[in-house]
Amino acid sequence: MAIRFILSDYVDRAIAQAIYDKLEDGTFAGRIPVCKGVIAFASTLRECENELRSTLEDWILLGLKLGTFSTSNTLKIC
Repeated sequence: MAIRFILSDYVDRAIAQAIYDKLEDGTFAGRIPVCKGVIAFASTLRECENELRSTLEDWILLGLKLGTFSTSNTLKIC
C-alpha cells in the first residue's frame, strides 16, 4: 500500500497548474490562478518555481492557522 500525503499531493497538483511568464527585464513571474495571491518573482525560471512553491506553502499554512483553508474547496483539481 502506497503512503499518501494529502498536503504534498495538493502542493504538487497546484504547482502543476502554475503559469510562468518571462518579463521584459528578463526575470520571471509565476502564479497559480486558482490560489488567490500566490505569486512569485525571480531572476531565473528555476528560482521562480522554488519561490512559488514556498509562497504556496506559506499560503496554505496561513489558511490553516486562520481556519480558512480546505483542500476540498480551495483548489478544484483532478
